[in-house]
Amino acid sequence: MLHFSRDEFASRRDRLLAEMAERKLDAVLLFAQESMYWLTGYDTFGFCFFQCLAVKADGDMRLLTRSADLRQARQTSILETITVWRDRGAADPTIDLRDMLDEMGLLGSKLGVEWATHGLTAANGRLVEAKLGSFAALKDASDLVPALRLVKSPAEIAYVREAARLGDDAFEAMLPLVAPGADEADLLHALQGSVLKAGGDYPANSFIIGSGVDALLCRYKSGRRKLDADDQLTLEWAGVKAQYHAALMRTVIVGTPTSRHLELSEAAREALSAVEAAMRPGKTFGDVFDAHAGVMEAHDLVRHRLSACGYSLGARYAPSWMEPQMFVSGNAEPILPGMTLFAHMIIMDSDSGTAMTLGQTYLTTEEAPESLSRLPLDLTVVA
Repeated sequence: MLHFSRDEFASRRDRLLAEMAERKLDAVLLFAQESMYWLTGYDTFGFCFFQCLAVKADGDMRLLTRSADLRQARQTSILETITVWRDRGAADPTIDLRDMLDEMGLLGSKLGVEWATHGLTAANGRLVEAKLGSFAALKDASDLVPALRLVKSPAEIAYVREAARLGDDAFEAMLPLVAPGADEADLLHALQGSVLKAGGDYPANSFIIGSGVDALLCRYKSGRRKLDADDQLTLEWAGVKAQYHAALMRTVIVGTPTSRHLELSEAAREALSAVEAAMRPGKTFGDVFDAHAGVMEAHDLVRHRLSACGYSLGARYAPSWMEPQMFVSGNAEPILPGMTLFAHMIIMDSDSGTAMTLGQTYLTTEEAPESLSRLPLDLTVVA
């Protein structure tokens, strides 16, 4: 059931322990599912309940979880010590966590805590503070594992490449169905069904599909419509393999594109080219955004662009496939070889009701980034 070798997991553990030593942490408490997956292979959606992976400075790792995930942890991970907290009325699993940490000899220690994650609700975070605040010194370590995960290993890159192939295949399976009168439900079924049929996974967030006025939305919403004879269709989807994502984004025109569609398509293509030029070592995530923003400003599109133009991708869980590192103004995170980054050019002109998007996933190298998609960047028009 393991997607990576034990040697790779050992290397990841050693990198984590080295960073813990640098920060003088006696242990870290990991609540993000992707952190647990990266470190041990543990693969579940059980993070919607309370669970915690404690990693001690000597390499000892212990998972606290519910009985429903006991076998899940045994079958998908390298973990050997798993403690189960019992579901019952007024249960407080942080008591079990404190007891487990006491058994690990961590009373009075310095604990790094992964606070910034959907795997730890505000309510559970308050319980952690209440039960552990007098037990140990709690330090925010939310950035620790995400930073280690940013540059991908060769084995991880292989999964991202496969995810990218699945994403391309999905679009090519869907495109023949796009026509006047086509139902968005059939298009979404083709996109998602293609990925699953080829052995891929569910994405960490829903695919985005919207036509007509809904083509200007950047989020999934419920409800379907059928395409008009002249229409616009915005899609954001991803191929997913072993939880690794490779996202893509396109606006497809049905019928005859308007002059505004053509203008915005040209601007999106130019902005993506500028982003590619900035997405290389020696530059920062902020530089990538500035390259995008400069093109948008030159085309008088500042009001119609977003305040971000992409982010890092990797193994992620619901509710989002976005990693924390984003292309936004002022982000000093350096571009390094071996990152898998999604760049999206999103232009939503509400004045004219015109949508235009263009996006794909890249692998950074020592020089120019490599596009992981084979799909053309030209505006797709279905007559």
